[in-house]
Amino acid sequence: MRNARLFVPAVAAIFLALVSVPRFEPVQPELFAAGGALANAWADIDGDTDLDLFVGFNGTPNRLYVNDAGVFTERAAAFGVADSRPTRAAAWGDYDGDGRVDLLVGFTPGPGSVLRLYRNTGTRFVDVTAAGLAVDSAAVRQPAWIDFDADGDLDLFVAFRDRANALFRNDAGRFTNIAQDIGLADARRSVGATWFDYDGDGDLDVIVGNMDGDANGLFRNDDGRFTDVAVAAGVAWGGRAPNDPRNGTVRPCAVDVDNDGRLDLFFANYGPNGLFLNRGDGRFEDVSQSWGIAIDGRYDTCAFADIDHDGRVDLYVNGTVTGGTSYPDYLLRNTGYGFADATPADIRAIAASHGAQWADADRDGDLDLALAGTAQGAKHPLLRNQLEPAGNTRSVTVHVLDARGRSLPGAELRVYRAGTRTLLGTRLIDSGSGYNAQSVQPAHFGVADAAAVDVEVIVPARGTRRITRIEKIAVRAGAVVTARIPR
Repeated sequence: MRNARLFVPAVAAIFLALVSVPRFEPVQPELFAAGGALANAWADIDGDTDLDLFVGFNGTPNRLYVNDAGVFTERAAAFGVADSRPTRAAAWGDYDGDGRVDLLVGFTPGPGSVLRLYRNTGTRFVDVTAAGLAVDSAAVRQPAWIDFDADGDLDLFVAFRDRANALFRNDAGRFTNIAQDIGLADARRSVGATWFDYDGDGDLDVIVGNMDGDANGLFRNDDGRFTDVAVAAGVAWGGRAPNDPRNGTVRPCAVDVDNDGRLDLFFANYGPNGLFLNRGDGRFEDVSQSWGIAIDGRYDTCAFADIDHDGRVDLYVNGTVTGGTSYPDYLLRNTGYGFADATPADIRAIAASHGAQWADADRDGDLDLALAGTAQGAKHPLLRNQLEPAGNTRSVTVHVLDARGRSLPGAELRVYRAGTRTLLGTRLIDSGSGYNAQSVQPAHFGVADAAAVDVEVIVPARGTRRITRIEKIAVRAGAVVTARIPR
């Protein structure tokens, strides 16, 4: 591997010597054995509270794994989504507000639209692309469902590798691309995107990761008009070399790594990965090397989760295959002042993956790992987290929904020790931030030493940050708390 290295602070190495290595067990390995997977996306498609999994493949039929109490059955053909066209992206979102999640699929160029929208009828999915999402030819990378204008329905942002990015405004189920009008028709070679209220002014902004030496964009939303402030914010290059055509950002993630209540930015790069702490004044500080994150390689995905329930978010980054090299995946444990390599040998041995997602697939209270494998001989495994039962109980899961049962992407959650303002963690409800990976699922918090917590939900909307509080939630395994937020 060219110039590959992992910076691990000495204190982090000492920390790792004192704790156990995470353990994972394959789930139904015969079912998740096919290679050639590129995209994966989690959502509860049938309203049974179990998370189901869509997997897109590179020219073989796509799969839809329906989850029944932790046991998966492949049902893509029965539900009408077993397309054989090479698939590069997928995103769940309830675009029509009927309480059922719908599916947007992104294909490689070929006959027909590269975007396809499937409406969930409850028993199968129906093609409704004609509602304004037909795009003849484009390199689809990341779709994200988001209510950017806070009008109560989900709009669709799509990052393209070879044309201007699109923002399809949703008007009663009909879509119109308004990106050019509002400043989001960026023609750089985009791949990943994350929506969040970066400046805390009550509307949603978007960080866009760009490839092939293009700078990243951080588009600030001011009353529905967007301005790129990436240079001023200090995140234009995301830790990689500026203007180097061999380097680029594949996926940006917004996550609070230091538990200060502010969303920081991580960049999965071609080139050194980057971590930038949010200093609260509109700027981010590059701490990539001091936090042990600047692995120099080719990385596609950043998947954050508190896998050991110590109250800190850990990180999975996946390596890709390029130039004849298979770059290794890493599982990095958050020590509170840096990240340290805690990759189990069995995960290290997995061939390079694309989509990587954490989800509580078996509802036992800890997060499991789903990968989409594309290298020769790769599979697309689902790996059950074997956290000890005592650790399983130290978690709380919060579903943020509006009055009609729809997810609220872009909302922030903060968890406090019950009866205090001691912050235990912050999460973003993120409906689509990454290359080849997306989900609509509850927010998960590991809780190290509190028997109960208070939850604060913040919804940016029309220049305000509406706050809803839920008090004294018991911390126990597999519990899902639903926060209903009025529009």
